[in-house]
Amino acid sequence: MTSKTEGAWRVGVLFSESGTTHVTETEHLRGTELAIAEINAAGGIRGKPIEPVIHDPGARNDSYLKYARQLLAEDEVDVIFGCSMSASRKTVLPIVERYNGLLFYPSMYEGFEYCENLVYSGATVNQTCLPLADYLVNTHGGRISLVGSDYIFPRESNRIMRDLIEARGGEIVGEAYVPLGAGVEDLDPILRDILAQKPDAVFSTMIGTSAQAFYRLYDEAGIDRAAHPIASLTMAETEMAKIGRDRVEGHVLASTYFQTLETEVNRRFVAAFKARFGAEATTSIWSESAYLQVQLFARALDRLGVMDPRRLSQAPLGDEFEAPEGLVRVDPETRHLWLTPRIGVARADGLFDVVWEGNAPVRPDPYLATTRIEETALELWS
Repeated sequence: MTSKTEGAWRVGVLFSESGTTHVTETEHLRGTELAIAEINAAGGIRGKPIEPVIHDPGARNDSYLKYARQLLAEDEVDVIFGCSMSASRKTVLPIVERYNGLLFYPSMYEGFEYCENLVYSGATVNQTCLPLADYLVNTHGGRISLVGSDYIFPRESNRIMRDLIEARGGEIVGEAYVPLGAGVEDLDPILRDILAQKPDAVFSTMIGTSAQAFYRLYDEAGIDRAAHPIASLTMAETEMAKIGRDRVEGHVLASTYFQTLETEVNRRFVAAFKARFGAEATTSIWSESAYLQVQLFARALDRLGVMDPRRLSQAPLGDEFEAPEGLVRVDPETRHLWLTPRIGVARADGLFDVVWEGNAPVRPDPYLATTRIEETALELWS
């Protein structure tokens, strides 16, 4: 069992610093660590520090399962900040439910899920895919290729994007998937198909090292990124730097956060992040969503004064505060966050110019129960 500090609020942290998604999950970990450090430096919660119990699952689902069980059953932890991919979340979920724990999950994802043992801090598809489909069709054209890693998030996101593009009079001209961790030999045939299809844009739900390799191949093929970009929900600032800033200018990201947001809260967040992790470090939706969910937990725990996962599961509902990305609010009905959708285009320095944003936080609709596929972002949020 991990050693225990008397009088501390112990929480589990389950993000991968190794494996195919280590870049983005390390960002989750950094955002979590920064938030905990800031809370502890300010006196903790009711005078007690947060003590993280950290495990590295190595982007392996069996390791997420093992460490989640260890945290809840052996390490005397009730609350976990963790998981990045939908596959890891779904692997951990039965264990969290069995031990009546509480998982804070920070990633944008495909939706169609509700659990009393989870707080979902990432964007839902109506906050990302819907404005992205509008932007691609209106700015670049309606002939879109879909590529993705072969698991639930890419397949479900691509299914929704197909419906959105076709509802706008566009056409999906190709769809292909590769295994997680796929290399150049798997990606070359997909790139050849894209060159033959000549789409107006590519919607990529590839994840991790495969996505990075695909972006490099796209650049080497000489495709005009300004005219025919890759659009994504995941390829944010830190991975852009990993790919090579000279290879990414013009690509598109649908996100609720960008480092370049000009708010006082974000300026403080970026400055603190760089002070802790180095001047060259970049914030991203991966670090920011992890950071804000720790703040959300701390606010709830401060109100309750007791680490009771059942009560903590309910305490954040309806809460709202200013995060680095702007005002966020926990929707009591869905357990997801009201967030402001944005579209960014990558610059030569690997950061993003925000070319479109909603004028207010948008209600999460993880089941697409109230959002009509044919509606546009302008109709919904004007």
